[in-house]
Amino acid sequence: MQDLLQVGVISSTHGIAGEVKVFPTTDDVTRFDYLKEVILDTGREKLNLTVAGVKYFKNMVILKFKGIDNINDVEKYRGCSLWVTRENAVELDEDEYFVCDMIGLRVITDEGEELGELVDVIQTGANDVYAVKTKEGKEVLLPAIADCVLNVNLEENTMTVHVMDGLLDL
Repeated sequence: MQDLLQVGVISSTHGIAGEVKVFPTTDDVTRFDYLKEVILDTGREKLNLTVAGVKYFKNMVILKFKGIDNINDVEKYRGCSLWVTRENAVELDEDEYFVCDMIGLRVITDEGEELGELVDVIQTGANDVYAVKTKEGKEVLLPAIADCVLNVNLEENTMTVHVMDGLLDL
């Protein structure tokens, strides 16, 4: 499991007072209201920053960091990722998982056959869809619904699924 979880990417500056526009990479955008610290990954170093202010504009979050009060001080961080530690991550409900913890799970059918490896989680409007790469290199898309996904076991690195009729028709 990863120790850090990405919550956003700085897309641009906002105004001249050191604020940045952040594209959120989290399901719960309101989590920024309670965010006190982030880790800025510059590619060369990781900087701990204290969040001093949060605003929302369209699909973006505007953040102000303590001690950064000038556009010139944040311009260089355009395109950089913002991360939080697991301790500062949002609490998950039962049967909810972080995507980064699910990628790489061995996917096994309820009949005991290995279907493949979970390679992507596609977020749609209705429900997530799990992309599984088979041993033959084909991609199978499975809806993340209770009728299909029977069990996720992060400790054993497995996901047990019921392959519904028509899902393997290629």
